[in-house]
Amino acid sequence: MRTGAAEVEQSPESLRASPPRRASAPSDRLSGTDIFPRLLADIGGTNARFALQTPEGIAPIVTLACADFPTLQDAIAQALKRAGAPTVRHAAIAIATPVQGDAVRMTNHHWAFSIAALRDAMDWDTLLVLNDFTALALALPDLPPGHLQQIGGGAAVADTAIALLGPGTGLGVSGLIPGPGGIWLPLSSEGGHVSHAPFDDHEIDLWRYARGRFGHVSVERLLSGPGLQLIHAWLGEEVGQTAPPPSPADITARALQGSDARCAQTVDLFCALLGTVAANLAITLGATGGVFIGGGIVPRLGALFAASGFRARFENKGRFSGYLARIPVFVIHHPDPAFLGAAKALEHHLARFTSP
Repeated sequence: MRTGAAEVEQSPESLRASPPRRASAPSDRLSGTDIFPRLLADIGGTNARFALQTPEGIAPIVTLACADFPTLQDAIAQALKRAGAPTVRHAAIAIATPVQGDAVRMTNHHWAFSIAALRDAMDWDTLLVLNDFTALALALPDLPPGHLQQIGGGAAVADTAIALLGPGTGLGVSGLIPGPGGIWLPLSSEGGHVSHAPFDDHEIDLWRYARGRFGHVSVERLLSGPGLQLIHAWLGEEVGQTAPPPSPADITARALQGSDARCAQTVDLFCALLGTVAANLAITLGATGGVFIGGGIVPRLGALFAASGFRARFENKGRFSGYLARIPVFVIHHPDPAFLGAAKALEHHLARFTSP
């Protein structure tokens, strides 16, 4: 019987999934070293990253541009080819989109697929698919302190909720809730699509500009790579300049170099907006265990982010300013955090269905 499509739920195992496909002799197919290597994937709107997990650890294979491949299956085939065509039986994919059944369609890219059909096409026993920030949330308890940069606040309170967000091609949002027996329950969230709330009159003007383009202005419209371009374009139009904005990478690079005043202004406003959204999430979850920031933009800003208006805006919350002042914020600098979470989810899933 071929099964293995996965959905996220709030359970001690963090996931809901059907058992892996079994051969006629399950004990031979699913035991011992045959469980490895496992394919791990972190699929964003721009890049698809792949790794192989063996008993010795996780070894990244390759990062591919999503735009270079018509389908996810094509990208997987290329990644496995570059790895020497290993025999893989079990795989976990963390992907930047909601996962609510067998049919998966990306929010910020054109890839769409059936989990069961992809598993069958690759001849895998198990394919586990989960939201990329759910995977990242699962990795948080295992991240070494050396891979975290604290931005203000005090000490994290043990065994309390943790918030997670990160701008990249879109805006990922998740968190961890402490469960019974010391386990952590990850949140499967699409918090990047909540409505943007301007902080002051200047940001109201930005909101009006964005509303004129999109109608509904989600926080992702501003806190993402395209959001950097939107902010830059708006700042230009304020002074009568309508040239197309640079790429998100160029905006951040010029801000870091100090070579372009408008790019610096764009990044500073971006950081302040992120402070508002991070504070809202912290209050909503009661995240006294800390707020963690991942994604492809903020970790690259380094000291510029620490010196930005992020923390001041994070704590500017009226009667709850003191509450937020105590909450630490951590920027994630680990190179492969989503792989860690995907590997943990897959390990739990296989243990559930292959235990004697």
